[in-house]
Amino acid sequence: MATGSPKRKKRRVLLKANKHLYRYSGIYFVVFFILALIAFWSSYYSRLTASMDFEVHFHGITMTLWCIMLISQAFFVRFKKFSWHRFSGRLSYILVPLVILSGFNIAHYTIENVPVGHPARYYQSALMFNSIVVFAIIYGLAIYFRKKPLQHARYMVCTILPFITPITDRIIFKYIPALVDYAPTADGIRMVPALGFLLGQVILISLILWDWKKNKQLNAFVIVWIPLTIYHLSVLHFYQYPFWHSFTEWLMSLPLS
Repeated sequence: MATGSPKRKKRRVLLKANKHLYRYSGIYFVVFFILALIAFWSSYYSRLTASMDFEVHFHGITMTLWCIMLISQAFFVRFKKFSWHRFSGRLSYILVPLVILSGFNIAHYTIENVPVGHPARYYQSALMFNSIVVFAIIYGLAIYFRKKPLQHARYMVCTILPFITPITDRIIFKYIPALVDYAPTADGIRMVPALGFLLGQVILISLILWDWKKNKQLNAFVIVWIPLTIYHLSVLHFYQYPFWHSFTEWLMSLPLS
């Protein structure tokens, strides 16, 4: 008796190997959102009725909606609500440009308070502006591969990676201050985000190894590793270079706030 074509057998094997990704990604997104709530509780979520600048609320609302969308999409797939998943995916075409705009807006808002010429100004510009660029690249790849569910899912999982450090920085400073001493220092700047970068690298390399072990493939996660690593290196090194100083001042001259 025929048991199916080789193509169908291969598909069943892949789906079984990726069962963990589909079943548990929603839980991982929930954990990420809970950590974001903890990190930003005292500075934002517990003060929603307080007077705040537009830039802060704009960024807080768009990032909250993005986390909710990631969680919803993952659980829609988990419970086979594919039409709802597709609908929420279409909504992302509106939400993601707002996330990008709010990211550049809050970066501009934050960096304008740092004096021109101070190393922290250029360190912060790489940390904040470049994270948005990497997020846009990863999301763009997810949309490009939207008709290939296994690739699409991998890229969507990775959209959280550029946003790890705002969470880890605040959690470290508020709840685990002893870790600050382990962060590298350069030009008097304690580079605590480097600890978040390390966590991001561990997560992504673990996903690369998992994908190779389960599927014998090196594609989506390896591709994400390239811009993510460039981003990490840019934060740790670009602040030293005149070209980045000039580029930062050009960015700061744009009417983003």
